[in-house]
Amino acid sequence: MASGSEFALVSTVIGTFRIVYHDRTVQAVDLLERGIEQSGPPSDARPTAHFPPGSPPAQLREYFSGRRREFQLEVDPLGGEFDRGVWKVLEKVQPGRTISYGELARKSGHAGSARAVGGSVARNPIPIVSPCHRVVGEKGDLTGFGLGLWRKRWLLQHEGAWPLKSHTVDGPPDHAQRTLDGPHRR
Repeated sequence: MASGSEFALVSTVIGTFRIVYHDRTVQAVDLLERGIEQSGPPSDARPTAHFPPGSPPAQLREYFSGRRREFQLEVDPLGGEFDRGVWKVLEKVQPGRTISYGELARKSGHAGSARAVGGSVARNPIPIVSPCHRVVGEKGDLTGFGLGLWRKRWLLQHEGAWPLKSHTVDGPPDHAQRTLDGPHRR
């Protein structure tokens, strides 16, 4: 991580996140479960409670409040070449849209490697900003998410994306919600 990095704690409706950044480049986003840090604070980063407009913590706060759909930030996650290639494609998935693991594998040049791509998605150190929550199963079902499936569901609903089929266990809670198989009907 770049020297001069800062980190901030951002409280949201789905938990408190620590965001590590240098200027407008995000290096990590970490969920603090019940106030317990997942990975410990970065040794070279200094804490800040000042969120100037456009800063990474300010943008994260705006996203959760519904005042921002897309981040205008750079990302610099730590990872190998394979992971970074997958994450680069992942960053192109727009809010309100989803992508399957298989499609992500194809678009990142690793057709037939959905499991390996799934591992890469699981290693994403910048969830939400690098939108791993937008990756769903081949049939549109909710699958693995390190922050918990309930948070994935919340994030997709927050963005107006509901990728699931209407008559599945994870089907939409709202009769008018858009689904993979068209408007939800009972």
